[in-house]
Amino acid sequence: METIGPDVVDVWSWRLDVPPPDLDMPRALLSPDECARAGRFVHARDMHRFIVARGGMRLILARYLGLSPQSIRFSYTENGKPYVSESGTALVHFNLTHSADLAMLAVSDRYELGIDIEEMRVLKEDIAKWFFSRSECETLNALPPEDYLDGFYRCWTRKEAFVKAHGAGLSLPLDSFDMIFDRLNEPRLHRFEGHPDAPANWAVLELAVPVNFAGAVVASTGGHRVQLRYRDAS
Repeated sequence: METIGPDVVDVWSWRLDVPPPDLDMPRALLSPDECARAGRFVHARDMHRFIVARGGMRLILARYLGLSPQSIRFSYTENGKPYVSESGTALVHFNLTHSADLAMLAVSDRYELGIDIEEMRVLKEDIAKWFFSRSECETLNALPPEDYLDGFYRCWTRKEAFVKAHGAGLSLPLDSFDMIFDRLNEPRLHRFEGHPDAPANWAVLELAVPVNFAGAVVASTGGHRVQLRYRDAS
């Protein structure tokens, strides 16, 4: 059974587009409710990616839990975040994200965390004004035009990772906190409304991702500095 410790967050990555004959193994690992969720996808590619993502997550978590992948039972918070618990105590903290054909899973045996990756696509409208704080919009709009898209996705993934780590889901207003995302400063949480100590207690880490992707991990470390340890699940 693998352990991680206080100084590291493990980050696993794997590809989701596999040949249809290779879907039998990950599908066999899923629970009945996961199979039902897979069956509700309209497009076959989305269904296949969901199966490979959830199957991969089970294989990885089994290494930390000392369980068989198919025996893992997930519970869900009221905002839909999955967790594995025993007698009400979380056994391991984890969060899954996927975009296009890439999946990544962040795992810690100490800290609540969130992870988000996004394939960078051209924006058809000014999305930032609806979802970013005033400070974040000012930083974004001050960037050179050629850096705007990269800046947008750096901010977006950090905000999404924080929302996932925090656990409040859509009930957390996205303009209630500011992320530092320019290239001149270290990634960090700058402000969280009503929580003056939050910037010191949350770690924000930029992910190493393929070209044309952006990504971030956010963890509630209580001020402890952590680093990412990359692991290949393929």
